[in-house]
Amino acid sequence: MYGPLTTLRLASPAFEDGERIPREYGYTEANVNPPLEFAGVPEEAASLALVIDDPDAVEPAGQVWDHWVVWNVDPTTDRIHADWAPGDAVEGTNDYGERGYGGPNPPDGEHTYRFRLFALSDLPDLPAGTTKANLEDAMAGRILAEAELTGTYAP
Repeated sequence: MYGPLTTLRLASPAFEDGERIPREYGYTEANVNPPLEFAGVPEEAASLALVIDDPDAVEPAGQVWDHWVVWNVDPTTDRIHADWAPGDAVEGTNDYGERGYGGPNPPDGEHTYRFRLFALSDLPDLPAGTTKANLEDAMAGRILAEAELTGTYAP
């Protein structure tokens, strides 16, 4: 479904890949996005998209839980700060029913969260509030590169 893995990289100065996400980024805490850093964006990329979800939510919630869906991020962007305002980028609806970031809030123990960055060949023409499923449909055939970062969070 997604494009090839290339040199695109995604990291966070707040936590290492596979490590614990700091408490303040949780839904019932400060509920602000963690800082993220991007590198290796292909020169031909027209935009970036970011999806944060929780595949461990399938058992308690019956679905992969979407925490943040953002697209049309300027491809020259190399970092987003904590509590980032998207500017010209567009935010979709998360599974809390809210537009924007909704932090980790596992109901049943530690979950692993996926932070996925996509370099796209064009800008998806989607309205604000779009869901992850609609973004994924719009990205089909347009993904130049992708990167993933994971982090854990427990109640």
